[in-house]
Amino acid sequence: MRKLIAFLTIVVLITSGLSNYTYAQVDPANMDTTQAVAESTVGEESPAEKVAEAFAAEPEAPKSFHQILKEKFIEGGPGFMGIVLLALIFGLAISIERIIYLSMASINTGKLLKNFEATLNQGGIEKAKELIRDTRGPVASIFSEGLNRFDDGLAEVEKAVISYGSVVTGRLEQGVSWISLFIALAPMLGFMGTVIGMIKAFDDIAAAGDISPTVVADGIKVALLTTVFGLIVAIILQIFYNYIISKIENLVNEMEDSSITFIDILAKHIKK
Repeated sequence: MRKLIAFLTIVVLITSGLSNYTYAQVDPANMDTTQAVAESTVGEESPAEKVAEAFAAEPEAPKSFHQILKEKFIEGGPGFMGIVLLALIFGLAISIERIIYLSMASINTGKLLKNFEATLNQGGIEKAKELIRDTRGPVASIFSEGLNRFDDGLAEVEKAVISYGSVVTGRLEQGVSWISLFIALAPMLGFMGTVIGMIKAFDDIAAAGDISPTVVADGIKVALLTTVFGLIVAIILQIFYNYIISKIENLVNEMEDSSITFIDILAKHIKK
């Protein structure tokens, strides 16, 4: 299920990115303006005047932030900008999958412990096992593993809870290291694009034999754009990463607290 969610998320993000990239390359607004100018000049004696009148009659609308972002993305070059975009897509896919998984793993542990204690006192250990098996989440799976060792004594139950708790914690942290990799990779790719852009600027200076701003502007612009987009990707993924880590920490704390209460409930039941 988790792999299916991650796969669908990647497909949606890639499809959205490709559609935005195509739209940015062929802007419908610019096409409409060009078509209007072309139609207005057909059959006219003075095409230059008609072109001027068309642009004067239809002033260009201010571009939205989304349009500007797409234009700057294309100006940065498809090489490094495409790799940075892939880092964002895969990082977001893993982040969304982890958030969904952790959200589904969260339960009301206080209510579960109360129901478990009541069921244990009224129906015995078998009824308590059925209650735990019918409950989802990592806390319930730890309780289930402990109850399977109930006949071996309370010490074995405690060992099973501690051992399986480490396994569940590893499952909660699965994929988080990839997010941290993309966080580190995105700005490094941006900085690499910066170095390549500066090399291109110096090559243009050497080819032109001049150091005027117009000669080096293109290379410097590419250098700065790759850095900006790399940092933007890292910032976005860092926010998701910190949120996921906080969710994992809360779940681990719940598992530890509830496990202690779980052992206490079993100890009281054995004494009875």
